[in-house]
Amino acid sequence: MNPRSIDDQVALLMQGTEYGDEALQAAMASELRLRLMEAERTGRRLRVYCGFDPRTSDLHLGHTVPMRKLRQFQELGHEVIFLIGRFTSLIGDPSDKDKLRPQLTPEETARNAETYAQQAFKILDPAATTIAYNDAWLSKLDFATLIRLASNFTLQQFLTRDNFRKRWEAGDPIYLHETFYTLMQGYDAYSLRADVQVGGSDQLFNIVTAARKLMEFMGEKPNIGLILGILPGTDGVVKMSKSLGNNIPLNTTPEDMYGKVMSIPDTAMSAFFRLVTRRTPAEIAALEAGLKDGSLHPRDVKMQLAREIVSIYHGEASAGTAEDAFRKVFQEQGVPEGMEIFRLQPGQTVVDVLVASGLAESRSQARRLVEQHAVRLDDRVLEDGAAVLDLQAEAVLRAGKRKFVRLVGG
Repeated sequence: MNPRSIDDQVALLMQGTEYGDEALQAAMASELRLRLMEAERTGRRLRVYCGFDPRTSDLHLGHTVPMRKLRQFQELGHEVIFLIGRFTSLIGDPSDKDKLRPQLTPEETARNAETYAQQAFKILDPAATTIAYNDAWLSKLDFATLIRLASNFTLQQFLTRDNFRKRWEAGDPIYLHETFYTLMQGYDAYSLRADVQVGGSDQLFNIVTAARKLMEFMGEKPNIGLILGILPGTDGVVKMSKSLGNNIPLNTTPEDMYGKVMSIPDTAMSAFFRLVTRRTPAEIAALEAGLKDGSLHPRDVKMQLAREIVSIYHGEASAGTAEDAFRKVFQEQGVPEGMEIFRLQPGQTVVDVLVASGLAESRSQARRLVEQHAVRLDDRVLEDGAAVLDLQAEAVLRAGKRKFVRLVGG
């Protein structure tokens, strides 16, 4: 069915997976190999899915990690289902949270779902993607079926999960409806008769324990869980998150996306290559070997990474333009052409202008930038956020390394 050998397919599809247990990882790889061999022998396509709860419309690069894995399955000729959790998102997955998630309205989830699908097709092949909505079956479950599903699990299993355990020990409430999420996700896998389910490492219990157990309970062959590592943010340490300010938005400009990728630590490059690029295991291994033996410079490899990521979302031409702009600003110490113009109003302080011009998302962030000596007016560092800006002529205001506006009089 595919010119790649089974070994090459397994290596590609297991790339970026993290189970926290070598034996479990080996078991999933072995099951995947057998399922791929069966598919090749019988000429059938594997059914592969990932569920996305549309709890936000503001997507960043971290959200695309499972989409990239789905694309790899598409390129190998398999059936990909992009499942939008219109029903599960009404509760919200508690897997990576240490407090109750707010519940969304059906209207909110519908609006966000539309954005998810639009963003997904920047990675997935629309012609080879089936979009499904889990309210089609979850909204029809009766109480008797829910009792049957719940009988497969104990409260102890939920209370030993890290997030629930911390809340229990802190005396914080754990609501009964939060445990339903696991049952619903397992029922999704059964309803889709999935061969493979893709998800992040925060989904390990839901996929490997719950979904497989429920599928066997319902008389189906258990799905294979491909558990992917979590993409670090631009700090290279913690999970990419808008709330932490270490994210790379998908709806940002090519220049900003390129610059943000270039800002990640060298130690995070391998994770980015494995999780969000089109590079094969062999290509990534060659880059890592070159970095290790000194034949490749980290800056040059990171520029390859930045260009690759920008080209996925904005096209090769825009990636080239973004690279040229980066070289001019950072390697030639210039400033970008075509900067946005901000008209300064009388009495505006440094903090006022940083927020009003979009160089900072909030006043607290603006003050931090000033305190970190990261704000410049032309070549002068601005050290007082409360100082009133008074221009004698046009000037360039810079916040950090990548954000610029041209200030003119009001």
